[in-house]
Amino acid sequence: MMKKRPSWSFLLCNQSCKSNPSKTADDYHQDDEVKEDKKNGKIVYDDSVKRSSGGWKAVSFILGNETFERLATFGLLANFMVYLTTKLHMDQVSASNVMNIWGGITNFAPLIGAFISDAYAGRFWTIAVASFASLLGMVTVTMTAWLRQLHPGACTKEQLELGQCQGPTQLQLGCLLLGLGFLSVGTGGIRPCSIPFGVDQFDPTTNQGRSGINSFFNWYYTTFTVVLLITQTVVVYIQDNLSWVIGFGIPTVFMAGSIVFFFVGAPLYNHVKPEGSIFSGIAQVFVAAFKKRRLMIPAPTDNVDGDGSLLFYDPPLNGNVLSKLPRTNQFRYFDKAAVILENEINPNGDPLNKWRLCSIQQVEEVKCLARITPIWASGIISLISIVQQGTFTVSQALKMDRHIGSNFEVPAGSIGVISLITIGIWLPFYDRLLVPALRRITNHENGITLLQRIGIGNIFSILSMVVAGLVEKERRRWANSGMASMSVFWLAPQLVLMGFCEAFNMIGLIEFFNRQFPDHMRSIGNALFSCSFAGASYTSSILVTVLHRVTATNDRPDWLTNDINKGRLDYFYYLLAGLGVFNVLYFLYCASRYRYKGVVIELENKATNVVDVEMNSVLNKGLST
Repeated sequence: MMKKRPSWSFLLCNQSCKSNPSKTADDYHQDDEVKEDKKNGKIVYDDSVKRSSGGWKAVSFILGNETFERLATFGLLANFMVYLTTKLHMDQVSASNVMNIWGGITNFAPLIGAFISDAYAGRFWTIAVASFASLLGMVTVTMTAWLRQLHPGACTKEQLELGQCQGPTQLQLGCLLLGLGFLSVGTGGIRPCSIPFGVDQFDPTTNQGRSGINSFFNWYYTTFTVVLLITQTVVVYIQDNLSWVIGFGIPTVFMAGSIVFFFVGAPLYNHVKPEGSIFSGIAQVFVAAFKKRRLMIPAPTDNVDGDGSLLFYDPPLNGNVLSKLPRTNQFRYFDKAAVILENEINPNGDPLNKWRLCSIQQVEEVKCLARITPIWASGIISLISIVQQGTFTVSQALKMDRHIGSNFEVPAGSIGVISLITIGIWLPFYDRLLVPALRRITNHENGITLLQRIGIGNIFSILSMVVAGLVEKERRRWANSGMASMSVFWLAPQLVLMGFCEAFNMIGLIEFFNRQFPDHMRSIGNALFSCSFAGASYTSSILVTVLHRVTATNDRPDWLTNDINKGRLDYFYYLLAGLGVFNVLYFLYCASRYRYKGVVIELENKATNVVDVEMNSVLNKGLST
């Protein structure tokens, strides 16, 4: 039986309240239709209704833009530590700090980009403007390698090792930082919007749309890995063996191509209009709850709410939000923001003052953020090991034998490709073989929960640092004993473990944020993932700076001295492993208290209010169960 989508019902979280719809979903979904499954007593969406825009044709252009953009930025990043130390003659600690500080700024920038996108500009124009900023940054950085006035003079390898080369002038360093600043602006706009903009092209109310979203994530991860493989092999080889100008110029051309690709697909895109600042809605909950801080909300007993005498503001959904969050008993302090007091609602059902009365949906969104934040914080320490791949792991590779045969030498910046190969081999095995086997044991659709996956990644982070310390101790012993240099492939064990860390932790965090944030807050979720890397970069920079200053003695240089053969880089790795142990204990505590979000879909079926409470089977159990 076919019928139009029923209107949303206006419910207050009190049994004595009657429905009073002020706005129906028909205003937003006139073309959508639903059908009733009488056998199962459910309402499902009709896949026969097609969108006039979006779909895989649009997504192909979005993926193309994202792929070219990552080829550009990662093509620059992959070998940037080598560029700073060999072309600009910076010492190891200074170069590492430039990398970490820039990485931190770049990964915090998506928070600003997400705010601008969701509140004002929309995802299309945010990505468009950010792409031009990235192109300008790529051109500027390429110019530092091309123009003689923008980089120091040539220097021999012997002078470089003895620290006798002239470093960059203030003008040269300023031009480099200007280019990196433009790249940060570009990343801030592109990264938080690319995944949500791709998801926007599918209709989540249809089986076909939900399947398309899942496939989009798979293609996104696939192109991400392919891009990293290309940049850490082909692009790095060109930079090391041909020319830094050509090595930076190729990614710059890719960046220009990404802009062209993005605008060619513009007529096909489905645009979701910005609905105002999410941050202001979050702030309203904090302010309203504080104003009503003296209000008492009875604690629930015997799994029954103890606040039946209170009336909560729970209006119908509007805009592009298709599902709402059920009221939960965690962080009950914020519930005060939704309690209706005298003279707080207009006759039309709207609050008189949004800074005194918020909806249950707003309150639960803040609770989602409060639940996710501790898990996000635990990711900072675990990602520090991955950050080291672009800094001290490259420094180790520069001191090792990188020859394969007599004629080919592996570029130091390419050694991280071992992690990518690990991911590329492991993920298909995990998805096709291990998950089905685990599913039979755990009865969980994904084999293990998202938090369990992240926790396993934290363990691999610790193991990678322990192995890195042991390998560095042995490498240093070989170098100082006059023996032939160790093969660079002794770094493979730690890089393999880092690959497992990425496969479990990084991908687990991306999926966790995209699933656990409300639909219209996905930009914030993706920005928060970038902030994990920002926190890891800043933490690494602070540790490097502090250790550089406090670990030197009268007869011995600091742990992270420019000549790592004289330092104790292995101690630094052991320190990171120790921090990782404390981080795992913290994560286990947070995960045991975490509750996955549920979804409430309110539909009015004839004269009866139907409330369908769905808890995704993939997400319905915490780590503790």
